[in-house]
Amino acid sequence: MQSVRKKCWEKLLHPNMMNSIPSASTPLDVSSDKIASTETEKVSVGTRAATLAVIIVPFIGIVVAPFVVWGWGFSAVDLGLMLGFYAVTMLGITVGYHRLFTHASFETPTWVKCVFAILGSMAIQGSLFDWVATHRRHHQFSDTKDDPHSPCNHGSGFWGVLKGAWHAHIGWFFRPATPNMARYIKDLQNSRALRAINALFPLWIGLTFLLPAIAGGLITLSWKGAITGLVWGGLVRLFLVHHVTWSVNSACHIWGRRPYPSKDQSRNNLIFGVLAMGEGWHNTHHAFPRSARHGLKWWELDGSYGVIRFLSMLGLAWDIRLPEIKPAQAPAQTGV
Repeated sequence: MQSVRKKCWEKLLHPNMMNSIPSASTPLDVSSDKIASTETEKVSVGTRAATLAVIIVPFIGIVVAPFVVWGWGFSAVDLGLMLGFYAVTMLGITVGYHRLFTHASFETPTWVKCVFAILGSMAIQGSLFDWVATHRRHHQFSDTKDDPHSPCNHGSGFWGVLKGAWHAHIGWFFRPATPNMARYIKDLQNSRALRAINALFPLWIGLTFLLPAIAGGLITLSWKGAITGLVWGGLVRLFLVHHVTWSVNSACHIWGRRPYPSKDQSRNNLIFGVLAMGEGWHNTHHAFPRSARHGLKWWELDGSYGVIRFLSMLGLAWDIRLPEIKPAQAPAQTGV
């Protein structure tokens, strides 16, 4: 029945002008040569607390700011625009760029792939091809010197950890590009639809600011509403999306629990497990990179997997990959 439904969707929703988008061929489970954990110097509790404070303080500022400007610079409309555009662009990264395109954790019709590719582009973390290539390289060389955004290998002690956290958070973004990154995305480049969306990246950048401004203006019927819609639904929302997703690169390799063996220092972090819609269960993800579900325990909230399950109920997602936990991959440690 599932295969019949899949074929029906492909006929109805895959126009001839769009090539089918192949899946990556990466294995679902971690192979035996990748199970050994990377040995690094133990980071002190104080250093972890300091790096966590640097990451958390901006969030506190964002939470406080609306109360300060409520009534003249912030309204319920602005709150709705900020949360709404945060949700859709974050899902564009977590469900689209990450689980669908990078790891092929599930399959879906071409038009749904295009929607997620556009939403991910509107998060302005790089074009689809650049983001996927970088992340696949990250998994290939996780927490080694060839990892594009690892907080490790930047020196020891307090300043070494801070330097690493800065590099993993945003510093890597300003480093020269690694040559021949196209070798990581040959599967995606086979699609004319995705090539077009990737080439139109400047358009999606404009839309991510234009849409909340237009929505704010239309809802309030005022230019002020358009301006505050741009500020809160565009600029502030973009800051939050960037800060949360980049915290997965930095905080989730420094602070949190490591319940599963992996070849790196990836960690499950409750704060970003929630804020990043399941991406913060990072150690689980690195142990089972092709799993569509990152929060494997009932209390590990994973909003991205919830969306994938909802798409499945609508017949818009299939071949959803979940991990089979082997004895060697049973929980190994629970401390930080």
